[in-house]
Amino acid sequence: MDNYSIADNFSLLSKLMDIHGENSFKAKSFASAAFTIEKLPSQLKDTSREDIFRIKGIGESTGKSILEMLDTQQFPLLNQYLEKTPAGILEIMKIKGLGPKKIATIWKELEVESMGELLYACNENRLMLLKGFGAKTQESVKQNIEFYLANRHRFLYAEVATIGHNLEKQLQELLAPANVSVTGAFRRHSIIIDEIEFLIAAPAATITAHLSTLPGFSLLTDNGQHQVWQLDGKLKIITHSCNAGDFYAQLFATTGSAAFIDKFNAAGGAAFLSGASTEETIFSAAGMDYIPPFLREGHNELSLAREHQLPEVITATDIKGIIHSHSNWSDGESSLEEMALAAKAQGFEYLVISDHSRSAFYANGLSIERIVAQHTEIEALNKKLAPFRIFKSIEADILNDGTLDYPDEILAKFDLVIASVHSNLKMTEEKAMARLLKAIENPYTTILGHMTGRLLLSRSGYPVNHKAIIDACAAHQVVIELNAHPRRLDIDWTWLPYALEKKVLISIDPDAHSIGGFKDIHYGALAAQKGGITKTNNLSSYTVDMLDNYLQQRRQQKNMLP
Repeated sequence: MDNYSIADNFSLLSKLMDIHGENSFKAKSFASAAFTIEKLPSQLKDTSREDIFRIKGIGESTGKSILEMLDTQQFPLLNQYLEKTPAGILEIMKIKGLGPKKIATIWKELEVESMGELLYACNENRLMLLKGFGAKTQESVKQNIEFYLANRHRFLYAEVATIGHNLEKQLQELLAPANVSVTGAFRRHSIIIDEIEFLIAAPAATITAHLSTLPGFSLLTDNGQHQVWQLDGKLKIITHSCNAGDFYAQLFATTGSAAFIDKFNAAGGAAFLSGASTEETIFSAAGMDYIPPFLREGHNELSLAREHQLPEVITATDIKGIIHSHSNWSDGESSLEEMALAAKAQGFEYLVISDHSRSAFYANGLSIERIVAQHTEIEALNKKLAPFRIFKSIEADILNDGTLDYPDEILAKFDLVIASVHSNLKMTEEKAMARLLKAIENPYTTILGHMTGRLLLSRSGYPVNHKAIIDACAAHQVVIELNAHPRRLDIDWTWLPYALEKKVLISIDPDAHSIGGFKDIHYGALAAQKGGITKTNNLSSYTVDMLDNYLQQRRQQKNMLP
């Protein structure tokens, strides 16, 4: 059992003890232990038993529980609480905005024990009658429930990418020599996946017979041409059957979005599908360049293909440096040197270290004194690691009034500043826009971080006027981050064409809190491809010298140099 599993067990136990009204001191001790264990640099399973009890934040009770989990892979105390907690209450615990105390009140006073009952209670305004609740709380709970219910069978592309590609290979081997390909939203690299679709040039009966033998597959519906399966009780898999001679026509038809297919057919494209030997021949017959699947969304890609002006989109290999990363100076997992060495070993030319600013106390944000100390370490490492370079940066909180988290004389010490909102996210559009626009106008803001604050499938983000934000970034020479973390991918790719039109630079940044987080640039690049971003439009594709020159020129233009 690894540290994260042990910490998760302690965290869940703490919440359940609070829900059941147990001793708050004991509940807090388990919560504190969970926090401590998550931050440990080494695995508890590799730590001597004596040393486990010497870890600050681990007491006698929590230490014994750790040994129990390591020895048996079980946690009986947690199991006791799980057994006396309705399954619906455990699901309700996933709803944002409801802590253990509120859940206990809802359960005990309203006798609500499921998500459906809770939504019904909200619709009946029953929560407003409870102590500590009000109209705003009730509406927030209702919206969060509706968001959860609408998304619980949806997945991030990153969560199912490996499954989809491995399954494609498996089906190709299983059904050879028949043609097999992924299709639909998965083939277009959509950021949210409802199902993974496959096109198979084989009779439906053959497909059903073969897939029924695969572990985890259960057939839900079969209409003769399309079969709907469920994999491991969670992920929906759809298989489409077709004749061998129709394979590429059907692949084309099932890959594009509805808007793309409608526009293609409206221009007479349907006449070129029959008997197609490849997808390339379909586009060629229609007088167009080949449009990659990820661009087939029904925007302006058909016109660009007809005019032979499709962009040569960016790939992850075009990214030359890691912009936006966190070290253990704030809430990152690794030291600054470890992050830099890993980036250098992976072939990157530079690392932009952007630890959290002082208002982010929950993330060990940097005080002014610690900024000075970090910059001293960066200067020493730059001498040691040259020509690799660490750029001095900060992820400065955009405060409630739109100002950044430090005075100008401190902001001037950084090579670049990423300005982001992290607190008070429940804003009206008017409030959000006032806050963001003021931050964009700050001459020290180099990059606007994760524009809407969204967390895909978890949090919608605050409302913004995208065009006005992009226009402001164009006017003030501010780069817009495409936060590459698969749960963010913020700015949304649908707004990238407008940013390109306004000549606003994008920066694909992993927001890495660990060395492993560097790999998220892959998902950022996939999202950027859908928006037509090229390496020349992307700041993190600049070489180290190009980035240095860009930052120097920007400072001169804004009169920020001494």
